[in-house]
Amino acid sequence: MSATMIKEFRLPDLGEGLTESEILSWKIAVGDTVTLNQVIAEVETAKAVVELPSPFAGTVAALHEQAGSVVEVGKPIVSFEVDDAGASPSSVAGSDAGTSGVVAPAGSPVEAAAKREPNLVGYGAVVEKSGRPARRQRAFDGRAAEREPVPESVPAVEPAPPLAVPSEPTAEQERPRSTPPVRKFARDLGIDLELVKGTGPAGLITRSDVQDFAAGPQVQILGRVGAPTAPAGVPAVGTSVERETRTPIKGVRKFTAAAMVQSAFTAPHVTEFLTIDVTPTMELLTRLKASREFAGYKLTPLTIAAKAVLIALRRNPTLNSRWDEAAQEIVQFNYVNLGIAAATPRGLTVPNIKDADKMTLVELSTALSELTDTARSGKTSPADLTGGTISITNIGVFGIDAGTPILNPGEAAIVALGSVRKAPWVHNDELAVRQVMSLSLSFDHRLVDGEQGSKFLADLGAILSDPATVMTMI
Repeated sequence: MSATMIKEFRLPDLGEGLTESEILSWKIAVGDTVTLNQVIAEVETAKAVVELPSPFAGTVAALHEQAGSVVEVGKPIVSFEVDDAGASPSSVAGSDAGTSGVVAPAGSPVEAAAKREPNLVGYGAVVEKSGRPARRQRAFDGRAAEREPVPESVPAVEPAPPLAVPSEPTAEQERPRSTPPVRKFARDLGIDLELVKGTGPAGLITRSDVQDFAAGPQVQILGRVGAPTAPAGVPAVGTSVERETRTPIKGVRKFTAAAMVQSAFTAPHVTEFLTIDVTPTMELLTRLKASREFAGYKLTPLTIAAKAVLIALRRNPTLNSRWDEAAQEIVQFNYVNLGIAAATPRGLTVPNIKDADKMTLVELSTALSELTDTARSGKTSPADLTGGTISITNIGVFGIDAGTPILNPGEAAIVALGSVRKAPWVHNDELAVRQVMSLSLSFDHRLVDGEQGSKFLADLGAILSDPATVMTMI
């Protein structure tokens, strides 16, 4: 019978060079049997939600972090009890297919992390003893402490009696027993752990204890009756709960904020506006939807506008470029990765369609549908969020006419599409009710001169005002 051993899985660098990620949810529990590459958790990086595959086949021995905690790359997150014969480092990258018949896919986060830094993907040294006091360890009758590990950050000491008030408190008694993620969770909610009763082993305060306390009536009077006074300048917890909500800045929101600040203060933005009559485009859209060629495809004004942007870009390629500060060069792209700004429950993301300039209208329609559906579900891969060359933001879906969009970092231009609305318009020298739209173009003035930006916007407007003008542009 082969022996078993405990193997730690450390949070890998998921290919973005990030230093931390948030564990959104666990797909496993202690005692579960997992196979190689089975999804064990959903992790949110600064750009997207990523499914984390297991690098081992075995039994879950311990979960070192709770859902909702932000974990640094390289920190242990789960321990597995694995067969000693199948615990070789090669199994992490999936090269040893003999144990499970499943190999890690090429380019996967586990394989990439294994190539960069082996100790980041979980095949480090065997877990050490849990550090229990001798009197408690003897109670286990010689059983290995690794089977029931205690988090390293939790001191394994007996809790003090509830009414005991020592004159000189020890370091352990100065702070209630809990794990770092729970302490952070309580701090984010403004809750003093001194007031929370722990229901975990030996009085350990768990995340559920904090949640139950936050939902209880005592929070409403916290800071007023029987609770420590808040420091000067800091609102009491009761006031915070009643009058304001605080949300930690992390994940996609944190990355978006940093990127927008960098873009706004690095690239000199110029924004131009053009209002056009898009009645011919809307009529074309109606005809295409009714045609047999587009049956079953989702066609929207964004689909037509995206195709128009790609066509206008052929005549004005300087807008499809970036500024390379390190090399002191202007890099002009000979392909178009078209970014589409998408509002998701986790914040704004800009996934892009690779080589969109080579797509037909049908292919572009399919790519747009897949891109938006994936973005809204929060499953956009990191690869789809990088490498964009120019972007579109469709603010018209919110009923907005125009705006001054901020450039996606590394791009020279972004187009904002306003809402399509009926308005009085001079048509054939007569006043008529037409469907109009406002276009907004922001560009990096280091790369794009006013003349170039204006010509691009004029070409885009001409296509959407009269789609037949495409025949003169291609």
